[in-house]
Amino acid sequence: MTTPSSPLARAEAFCRRFGLRVPILAAPMAGACPVGLAVAVANAGGMGGMGALLSTPEAIAAWAGGFRGQSNGAFQMNLWIPDAPPVRDAAHEARVRDFLAGFGPSVPPEAGDAAPPDFAAQCEALLAARPPVVSSIMGVFPAAFVARLKAAGIAWFACATTLAEAREAEAAGADAIVAQGFEAGGHRGAFDPAAADRQSVGLFALLPHFADHLRVPIVATGGIGDGRGVAAALTLGASAVQVGTALLRSPEAAIAPAWAASIADLPPDATAPTRAFSGRLGRAVATDYVRAAAAPDAPVPAPYPVQRGLTAAMRDAAAKAGDVQRMQAWAGQAAALARAEPAGDIVRRLWEEASALLPG
Repeated sequence: MTTPSSPLARAEAFCRRFGLRVPILAAPMAGACPVGLAVAVANAGGMGGMGALLSTPEAIAAWAGGFRGQSNGAFQMNLWIPDAPPVRDAAHEARVRDFLAGFGPSVPPEAGDAAPPDFAAQCEALLAARPPVVSSIMGVFPAAFVARLKAAGIAWFACATTLAEAREAEAAGADAIVAQGFEAGGHRGAFDPAAADRQSVGLFALLPHFADHLRVPIVATGGIGDGRGVAAALTLGASAVQVGTALLRSPEAAIAPAWAASIADLPPDATAPTRAFSGRLGRAVATDYVRAAAAPDAPVPAPYPVQRGLTAAMRDAAAKAGDVQRMQAWAGQAAALARAEPAGDIVRRLWEEASALLPG
């Protein structure tokens, strides 16, 4: 496939191929992707998104039905590729539970037994829902599932944090690569959980590297919060952008008010990569809990999904109390650019700003 060379030509080709009016995608943020947000983005010409990591097949079907009841636009549904079963260490988990007791309710040993929903059943639900796009993070889909996606006419977008990951996904049949820079909020998409910390490449170093070696379109994500970021990403080789934190202050995102308030005017260095919530690396607001968990005397977080289970009581208590200092408040480094505007207005503004900066 020949990729158009000019930024606007690439964006226009991407939009034609995937049924968009503007090359802006909503990040599929599990826990922060209500139907209303996806509908607002899609009705503004972009692509809505659902992060289905923790969703049952029934919830996946209900979300897709709810979206189609309000929009005929495009949307993606995203799944994590499962990690290998975690290696458990009861003594270490006890130390983590003792640490967490200082931030919330006491944590019983069985909390670490938490497991994600059945991945195979989720895949079947995605096929039944027939979204225009299915996306992956943390790896590549099994070949048999990719073949079924292709047969159903469903495109596959694969998140990658290195060129090696991107090439693996392209070879496996991905229709587009989502290039995730280290600036991005939420979970890091590294295929190898242990490698996520050292694979800390910024988006604007990653993009030209990908553009010089990949044949499929690139979607840029991480640290994009206004039209300048959109224009820069397209100039460096992307065909579209994906934004998450930029949408979190919109009313449609419907996140906890304390979380939304915490990202207003948040400096880039007030976010931090952490494993303290789930065991997988992610970028969050550098709250009291995040900083305490990074202290030299704090226990190393348990692996995913054990740590997610261990922190569930603390996160639930924080949500009920509106206490952002203990809350799982994901945020990218460009959080200060997020505005409290309707999501559709944000999408339109980003593209208007970018279009004014791009040649042609």
